[in-house]
Amino acid sequence: MPQVPIIMPQLGESIAEATIVDIKVKPGDDIADDQEIIDVETNKAVMGVTTPCKGKIAQITVQLKETYPVGAILGYIEASEADAARFAKQAPSPAQGEVAEEIPARADQEITPAREKKVVAGDGDGARAGGLPVPVVAKGATFMSPRVRARMAELQLTTADLAGIMGTGAGNRVTIKDLENFLHKIDNQTAQHASAIRAGVADAMRRSWTRPLSTIGSSVNLDPVLQDRQSRDPKPGPGLYALRALALALAETPGAAAKLIGNRIVQSNSLDIGIAVEAEDGIMVPVIRSAEKTSLAELATKYKELIELARQRRISPDMQAGGVATVSNFGTFGMEWGTPIPLPDQTLLLGLGAGKKVPSWDEEKHEFVPRTEAQITLSFDHRSVDGGGAGRLLKRVIESLESPNQL
Repeated sequence: MPQVPIIMPQLGESIAEATIVDIKVKPGDDIADDQEIIDVETNKAVMGVTTPCKGKIAQITVQLKETYPVGAILGYIEASEADAARFAKQAPSPAQGEVAEEIPARADQEITPAREKKVVAGDGDGARAGGLPVPVVAKGATFMSPRVRARMAELQLTTADLAGIMGTGAGNRVTIKDLENFLHKIDNQTAQHASAIRAGVADAMRRSWTRPLSTIGSSVNLDPVLQDRQSRDPKPGPGLYALRALALALAETPGAAAKLIGNRIVQSNSLDIGIAVEAEDGIMVPVIRSAEKTSLAELATKYKELIELARQRRISPDMQAGGVATVSNFGTFGMEWGTPIPLPDQTLLLGLGAGKKVPSWDEEKHEFVPRTEAQITLSFDHRSVDGGGAGRLLKRVIESLESPNQL
């Protein structure tokens, strides 16, 4: 008798796969039209897969606890000639391309009937029937079953932690066995618990990366800053000049550091700016309150105190909370350029690179003269600030650094 495939249906607008949790029939069973025969679980609910027509179960090609993409063939029904012809007309034309395994097996695993099934792949998309196209050769932990996600939650893992796993499930999905094998390999490697500060930095960066971030940059002449600091006591570093310049620039345009929360633009009542300080196994960002009202001399004194506290890991959470922006002087590590990431509760991060001697054309002398130049960057939350606003802010910071007597 002709056969009609049982297809994993489209279970929701954003759902691309489901896990088999119950199979209610077996080969040889008579079934009616629109009868629930398989229960599948998504990340939202358990739903039933129904038969497309009446007939007899010829084959079930899936296994319990395995995850399959929308459009995958779950089994076959022996149906009448009329039903077979009707569904043949409704089926989409297969894309032309080379034949690929729907579920690749590892060499050390026995190939089950489900893994012997072939689908025609074209342009990287697997077969589908009225659902979303699902990449057959998707690599890594792109899609994960509820069972895998539950295990991840138990171990406090994120999708970033699993990004390097090559899945062996349907469409290269990561299965629970893949996850357990991965964890077993880690157990056999040298490892140690992340410190609280390293875990905190990792969590902050993951949360920051959920936003659309952008970075712009330019160069700044540091010779005026280097000359100015020679006349000051205590002598502020270039990073403190940059912090002071940013604070004054934001005092002129405070909206540049506003946060977008829902549909509201929230502007801080105080220009509190953090400065990144290296600590053991991480970064601490103590905040200078009302930075636009804090002189360079006061900044130098406070910074010295903060360095000592950071070395002792004594900078409290209150001292790091509530900033609108941060300054990172990555030039102290010899780096010329960087795209540092703003903290999740901040809109801006100003980065300053290492200064180096470069030739610069002097219009008055009509010749090249040496000058100390550094690259300066501004990373920002593009939801709150556009390129034009960020560019004007960075230009104003550069102008202040090249005229440090105004600071």
